Amino acid sequence: MELKKEIIRLKDDKNAVILAHNYQNADIQEIADFIGDSLELAREAAKTKADIIVFCGVDFMAETGAILNPDKLVLIPSRDARCPMAAQLPPERVREAKKAGYPFIIYVNSYAASKAEADICCTSANASKVVEALDGDTVMLGPDANLAWYAEKETGKRVIPVPSHGYCYVHKVFRIEDIYAIRSRHPDAKIIVHPECNSEVQEASDFVGSTSQMYRYAVESDAEVIVVGTEIGLIERMQREIEGKTFLPLRASTCIEMKLNKLDVVYKTLLNENNIVKINEDVALRAKRSIERMLEVS
Repeated sequence: MELKKEIIRLKDDKNAVILAHNYQNADIQEIADFIGDSLELAREAAKTKADIIVFCGVDFMAETGAILNPDKLVLIPSRDARCPMAAQLPPERVREAKKAGYPFIIYVNSYAASKAEADICCTSANASKVVEALDGDTVMLGPDANLAWYAEKETGKRVIPVPSHGYCYVHKVFRIEDIYAIRSRHPDAKIIVHPECNSEVQEASDFVGSTSQMYRYAVESDAEVIVVGTEIGLIERMQREIEGKTFLPLRASTCIEMKLNKLDVVYKTLLNENNIVKINEDVALRAKRSIERMLEVS
């Protein structure tokens, strides 16, 4: 408890803001100024008046904060909080794919150098909207192939995944057998899943959306039991904040990298102002165009 008070004191003294993803541990969420999905965090980063941004998430999220705030100090508590999916789409892969002549949409779960090569960015919350906003019947989207499948299903356009089998290990663990099993035990439950889940899991669920869209669904739904197919951190948040409902994991799944942002690490980072996130100026300017175009569309 004292550590939380110290972080809040430091935050106030330094005019800092703490942004936390829905997958962060509960103690991190409890000291955050804002909790959300990637799109919401990008919006908050773009409009904050703070001098220091502490990004409690993984590396690409902190990079997005730094790109949108070149005049602010952007810190990430753990340098080891690196998203494995982002590494699946290096910038040279984007350049090579674009030779096909189709617009390239890059998922926010990617590095700044790759965003700099793309035409526009997207998140799991707005992928379909971004696809619809682009001219032509064919687009490319990476690195998550399941999100590309979801956007194609929602829009009717052809969405080519780059790479063809890019994935998030947190969501890849969910299987159609998990849904069969949970429906047999809880026939009246609603099942909600993330669009990074395999296509057959998405099709067998009752709702597909980003973490914040799933949260809003849980708030507004009349269902007494809701089964959630995403990282455990969101489920814990739902259990803590939404009363009168039961939340069950479709299967326990944890993002190891997200959990590296411990409370003591946040404190030390804010105290010492270390783990500064810096992006090459040319890369940042080109990546910013992709991000800002996304924000305009969504």
